[in-house]
Amino acid sequence: MRHWLQVPAIADPVDRRNAPMLQVILLALGTLPPALWLYRILGTDIAWRPGETVSLSASLLISGIALWSVVLIRRGRFQWAIRQLMTLVAVILVGSYALSGLGAHMFEMPVQVLWLFVAGMMIGRKALWAMYGAIALALMLGAGADVRNDVMEASHAFGDAVIRCVMFLLIALVIDRSVAALRESLKEALAHGAGLEQANIRLRDEIGARERAQAQLLHAQKMEAVGRMASGLAHDFGHLLTLVNGYAANALEADSAGERAAALDGVRSATARASAQVRKLLHFGRRDIAFAETFDAAGTLREIEPMLRQTLGAAIRVDLQLPDSQAPIRFDREQFVLVMLNLAANAADAMPDGGRFSVAARVVDAATLEILVGDDGSGIPEPLRERIFEPFFSTKPAEHGTGLGLAVGRDLVEAAGGSLTLDPAARGAGAVFRIRLPMGGRELPPHT
Repeated sequence: MRHWLQVPAIADPVDRRNAPMLQVILLALGTLPPALWLYRILGTDIAWRPGETVSLSASLLISGIALWSVVLIRRGRFQWAIRQLMTLVAVILVGSYALSGLGAHMFEMPVQVLWLFVAGMMIGRKALWAMYGAIALALMLGAGADVRNDVMEASHAFGDAVIRCVMFLLIALVIDRSVAALRESLKEALAHGAGLEQANIRLRDEIGARERAQAQLLHAQKMEAVGRMASGLAHDFGHLLTLVNGYAANALEADSAGERAAALDGVRSATARASAQVRKLLHFGRRDIAFAETFDAAGTLREIEPMLRQTLGAAIRVDLQLPDSQAPIRFDREQFVLVMLNLAANAADAMPDGGRFSVAARVVDAATLEILVGDDGSGIPEPLRERIFEPFFSTKPAEHGTGLGLAVGRDLVEAAGGSLTLDPAARGAGAVFRIRLPMGGRELPPHT
């Protein structure tokens, strides 16, 4: 199968390497939606909703275009196939939403995230933002259709559309940053290869062969890393998008101000986690400049306790053991909060059925603050303890997470002159991370 997916007729080497994965995606799009609609028609007792006929027609048309694009790729017309597909999908998407509304397309949301990924990775940044514009236009037209058909009130329909536009914007930003970083790396690699060729003209054949092999290996490694990152991000943001849609629906259906406030708190929590993911990717991709300041670490931990509880969930108990006196450190406050939220998110994954998450801070001496962050989850197996700080390494399934949380956290702490390690004394059940940071060296005002 892998041999059949390779298309030697494609001239561009990058397109030729992308062709196998794209063919798999297109074959899935050409076969799975018709199967799902067949199950929807024959295998369920749910009544046919208004607008689903238009949605069915659009879905089957897109599936047909996907299969035709596979035929074009097999003939070596890769760019023509992918650009034709993206253009027709955008037109069909806008028309389908305009006719059938938002409700008829609820289960197609993950597919729309896939269109953003394909446009950005296979064509470029302009195609990515053009596809995002088409999705945003489609959402707004769908809201208008729901209002026109008396499916929901205008405030509810357009509010739902705006929330979805914001979530798709976050996903598009992450894909855009990943694409830019990849293209910059490839450009630097090509420039480096050209310089070596000029400097070693007499050994051009030998060095050129070595450089081509190295560039191919580097490209393969980067594509694998970016693919793993994009898969994790698609899962994480898909989950967050589901949470936001659910909380937004609860807010729209709430009968009291208390229920509405609780639902909006859920929306805020989900968007805070999405923002943390974006900050983590931005730091890894371009090494954002830290804005160091002296602040009270103990006071900051008390302030972010609600955020920690929202990240961990109601089933996990949070236990803070903090000194009564101030613990001033020299660090970027936002980066410090990001490190703690990353550790809390890992602890939440390790305790799906609930447990205890603890943060204990103490002043070791006049120059060092130590923070122990622990949980009583499933623990970390002995063979994996030395690899948990590697970028893109994760003990979660391949489609979950990005594998950057601990790597970015240790990078931030070490940049501030500290250390982040896994406590070797905590073995078996649970895990304890030890953070050591240099003290700020001066007392802070009482209100800080």
